Amino acid sequence: MTDSKSTPLQVAVIIGSTRNGRFGPVVADWVISHIDQRDDMVADRVDLVETPLPTQFPAFGEAPSEEVQEMVGAVAPRLTAADAFIVVTPEYNHSFPAPLKNAIDWHNEQWHAKPVGFVSYGGIAGGLRAVEQLRVVFAEVHAVTIRNTVSFHNYGDLFDANGKSTDPTSDVAAKGMLGQLAWWGQTLRDAKRTRPYAV
Repeated sequence: MTDSKSTPLQVAVIIGSTRNGRFGPVVADWVISHIDQRDDMVADRVDLVETPLPTQFPAFGEAPSEEVQEMVGAVAPRLTAADAFIVVTPEYNHSFPAPLKNAIDWHNEQWHAKPVGFVSYGGIAGGLRAVEQLRVVFAEVHAVTIRNTVSFHNYGDLFDANGKSTDPTSDVAAKGMLGQLAWWGQTLRDAKRTRPYAV
């Protein structure tokens, strides 16, 4: 029998912004560089630009079209395979991007009993208002959000030309958040192997 602690957690790093000129990929790559330094996690970079989801849902009780199934099918298996998630999000008008909400709403059981960590970026608030709203949304789909977050306030001043953070406190914050994500990820994965999650 394989020791679950020796099997790295599959962590889906979701880039929540799809705007032109977005900064999300820089932040996501920074997060993934921290994951790559660990032996208990493996990252899967889920970019909502590269894997767009439908913006219109079928009518209640109506089967989705083949095109819709194909679009959702490009993302759903990757979320299903994930043991944990990290959401990289900016803050738009005191909230989070619509494509991110769309990605959450197109899925359900993929989120169940899995931990979600957050890395946010923005102006003076650092995207934290987006994170607070996301906590409520993820609770509704039975996910467990991690207490510690990483936030970049006035993010444009905190990264160099190579996409590396110039703020040493962000590295400390990342270590703390990933440590909590690993604990919850391993704990919930082990629990689900013992007994199915009750919805």
